[in-house]
Amino acid sequence: VQLVESGGGLVQPGGSLRLSCAASGFTFSSAPMSWHRQAPGKERELVAAIGSAGSSTNYADSVKGRFTVFRDNAKNTVYLQMNSLKPEDTAVYYCNSYYRGRNSWGQGTQVTVSS
Repeated sequence: VQLVESGGGLVQPGGSLRLSCAASGFTFSSAPMSWHRQAPGKERELVAAIGSAGSSTNYADSVKGRFTVFRDNAKNTVYLQMNSLKPEDTAVYYCNSYYRGRNSWGQGTQVTVSS
């Protein structure tokens, strides 16, 4: 299993970013996927999750209405569209897959929201 995140960076408050996670080494269309984040000094937390077919999603309360998770099974990629970003969204964002009882993680991508 390999998960490679991209799309992080520095953005001003109120701005937008789209994260991507390219997956390989497993049957992507059979795996629920999720995004998590970890801020300095804090535990890793779930941000958003999406079912294998893309029809079911759920979000942390802190990002509902601002973030959208979606996937393209033809491209083996899951995305996280982040709008109305706040300084408290600053963190390393990780992609996660759950396949055949095993969790796998990407290396993470840094998102910094600051003026």
